Amino acid sequence: RISIAVHADSIATWALTALTPLVTAGLPLEIIADDQEFTQVWLREGQVLGCVTALPQALRGCKVVPLGVMPYVAVAHPAYAAAHAPRGLTAHGARSMAFIAFNRKDELQARFVRRAFRLPRVALNQRFVPSAEGQVQAVLAGWGACVVPELQVRSLLAAGTLVDLAPGTVLPVELYWHCWNLDSGVLDSLTRALTEAAAQALVAPA
Repeated sequence: RISIAVHADSIATWALTALTPLVTAGLPLEIIADDQEFTQVWLREGQVLGCVTALPQALRGCKVVPLGVMPYVAVAHPAYAAAHAPRGLTAHGARSMAFIAFNRKDELQARFVRRAFRLPRVALNQRFVPSAEGQVQAVLAGWGACVVPELQVRSLLAAGTLVDLAPGTVLPVELYWHCWNLDSGVLDSLTRALTEAAAQALVAPA
């Protein structure tokens, strides 16, 4: 079994496409999902061979490959937006509306609001749905707003099924592939597959 740790948003958008040829060829792959700030813990503890993470610092004995930038946007169902943010997301409104987070470790919602309004700290009313696809479904059901990859909701925004609560405001999250620095054909194949797919799906780093 070949184990890697990947955060849920990459699983829901581009990572499975990257890994499909390897799995089809017979790679016995196990994907462990965690927050993008915590997938590296699995690598540090020796439980996986590699991870996709937002942390750039390499662990001892590991190598790091930049993958690209995943832009995040704040979205809501049009009816929820009309009721709770009729003029778009505001600093005051963000404190009173509900945000859907992945779990208690998920800081993306707070990071987005702090970035949008240049706030040193913010306390949000959050509901938790531990699935990237489930978060979008919760938004569509009117549970609240959510900060999600623009790549994941691009078609829904274009169709008007979801609305962008803060047009022009994007939270860029840089992603990296970390793996053990070993002479391994499997690791080379994983690295090549992920970097090539990321180059197509993500934004090139500045």
